[in-house]
Amino acid sequence: MLSRIVDLGMLQWYNFNMKNSNHIKEKAINLRSKGLTFFEISKKLGGIPKSTLSTWLSNLELNNVARLRIVTKGKNQSRKNCKLATEEKRKKRTEYFNSLEFKNSSVSSSIKDVVVSKIALAMLYLGEGGKSGGKVYFGNSNSEIIQTFLSLLRFIYTVDESKFRVTVQCRADQNTRSLEIFWSKVTRIPFKQFYATRIDPRTIGTISKKKEYKGVCRIDYFSADVFNELSVISKLVLRALSSAG
Repeated sequence: MLSRIVDLGMLQWYNFNMKNSNHIKEKAINLRSKGLTFFEISKKLGGIPKSTLSTWLSNLELNNVARLRIVTKGKNQSRKNCKLATEEKRKKRTEYFNSLEFKNSSVSSSIKDVVVSKIALAMLYLGEGGKSGGKVYFGNSNSEIIQTFLSLLRFIYTVDESKFRVTVQCRADQNTRSLEIFWSKVTRIPFKQFYATRIDPRTIGTISKKKEYKGVCRIDYFSADVFNELSVISKLVLRALSSAG
């Protein structure tokens, strides 16, 4: 008797769920016929899994209006998801670099120490400066690097501004006067101390693809003492690092 009651209860539960499931399925078919996406249908029907909807609606024939809405909605959602993902990636990247800046905030105050500045200048010069000739000469196309080099040089040494010379090297299709004006502002060195701008002959007849390119700025500073000291400092640093390793 008990077994029969249990079986009857199970049957009633099964019939109830089947009836309820069929009712929801009919709603899903109706919504899909109107051009709603799986995401929209699931949201309206209480979170039905996409796999279930896919099974129910796989053979459903849709008219052109419904198909167009689904495709358009899908593309819009994809663009929205891509935008959200990009914004989240940018946010995380910003947070990452902010944490690095906070972690190394002491660098800003340390660079004001003459010894630290000498090391920084010597290493910068070791990478981008001239290694012979008995004078300082340094070239780069990055205006911030040129400014950094000059700032360190002027901070460490009592420089004679009249001993600076500037040479701009550029492409044939660039306006030499505008480049000289640009680099004069960057370096704070007057035009009268500029050598004639040099044009790369290999670029004649070609068009520059980098509109932001300002050519290469070469700084000459006529001081054997500064050149020799930077050479010695760089050697000392390399020797210390070599022995430490």
